[in-house]
Amino acid sequence: MSEETATADILLVERVPETARYIMSYLDKHGYAVEWVDDGEKAFNRLDDRAYDVLITELNAHRIKGMRLLELALERSPEMCVILITEEPDVELATEAMRQGAYDFQTKPVNLGKLEAVIQRGLGRMRLMLEQHELKRRLDEQYGLGSLVGKSRPMVKVYNAVRQIAPSKSTVLIQGETGTGKDLVAQAIHNNSPRRDAPFVKLNCATIPEALVESELFGHVPGAFTGADQIRKGRFELADTGTLFLDEVSELSPALQAKLLRVLEYQQFERLGDSRTLTVDVRLIAATNRPLRQMVEQGQFRDDLYYRLRVVVIEIPALRDRREDVPLLVHHFIREACETNEKRIDGITRGAMDVLGRYDWPGNVRELRNIIEGMVIMARSGHRLDVDDVPGHIRRNTVPEVSEIRIPTGATMEQVERIVIQETMKVCGFNKEACAKTLGIGLRTLYRKLKQYDVR
Repeated sequence: MSEETATADILLVERVPETARYIMSYLDKHGYAVEWVDDGEKAFNRLDDRAYDVLITELNAHRIKGMRLLELALERSPEMCVILITEEPDVELATEAMRQGAYDFQTKPVNLGKLEAVIQRGLGRMRLMLEQHELKRRLDEQYGLGSLVGKSRPMVKVYNAVRQIAPSKSTVLIQGETGTGKDLVAQAIHNNSPRRDAPFVKLNCATIPEALVESELFGHVPGAFTGADQIRKGRFELADTGTLFLDEVSELSPALQAKLLRVLEYQQFERLGDSRTLTVDVRLIAATNRPLRQMVEQGQFRDDLYYRLRVVVIEIPALRDRREDVPLLVHHFIREACETNEKRIDGITRGAMDVLGRYDWPGNVRELRNIIEGMVIMARSGHRLDVDDVPGHIRRNTVPEVSEIRIPTGATMEQVERIVIQETMKVCGFNKEACAKTLGIGLRTLYRKLKQYDVR
């Protein structure tokens, strides 16, 4: 038995206890860690809370069917080995299941030897896929879009723009709110361009005193100003044959705007205090969080420079406009913070993720990254981040989720009560006091009900 097989985690969905014990006993002897649930809803919650290597589920699982569990499992982990089990052979259904991503389709009574062989093959395929993903991730980090995280439609639009723009020599203007990752997009453009092996030089125009910006851009010679006792190369010279990224370009003074325009048009400039003209080959990428068009109309920014900069424009969406990317970013930042701080955190609960997903994030991705790092640092090692780990100001300012509560026909009063409590907890941002007040019950009663219905 290989070490990889011995550590595989399996979720088994089987309503008949005797059958479940029969399968579990066999798999346990072969070194697998098996968790059993007796209906699809419980499996749904488990898949939402943690990762498994293998899902074995009845096709007609109670409450939530096997095909829906297959869909959810592959959403959470595309590499997962999913095995569906049914009472009667059905070639058409088996074909559909395999088309949707199932690894195998078996009928009862289950042949345990065949089941274990299928699991081993599935785990082998999963390890191969993970190795391929890891290789792709490393290549992306070096040459691609690995630093950009998200699969929402606005971000896919950004990725497509980067890939289309990168091979050209055109000047690029990146627009977006503070903290949206404009610098990462600029880096991705450079990494995907023919200049990838040349320098990528940055300058934030807003963080340097106005009197020093010209020297930073163009360099200076001895005697150019008090304290200038040697030749210093500017960012344009340092970026020769490569890319220069000017962040917050809107902060440049009118005089420097004119000089920047000249460099863009002729690729020539003089160091401060020098009469010699230098020629460079630099691609410029500029970024701003201010509306340049409006600044032009107000006479605060040169119109000729504005049109020279905006040869190609990329708009970076605010995080609140791509909320579906929050879970991906959260998991990415948890891994990043764990590596940086040498900590082990076992993921994040659905409740905490729900709160983070409904916050407006005025500081965008940068704010989310800092919040997650703080949560990881303050959490106990081995702990799973929960609602209580989310900073109070985020819990208090979470936008309530407006939704209807759907009650299945034929549900018992106990099931109705569980659904109402669970959905009200979500709307209240998992604040138990607010939930109890909304439901009109005592806090002690709510705690008892939460424990009774295993609502987390």
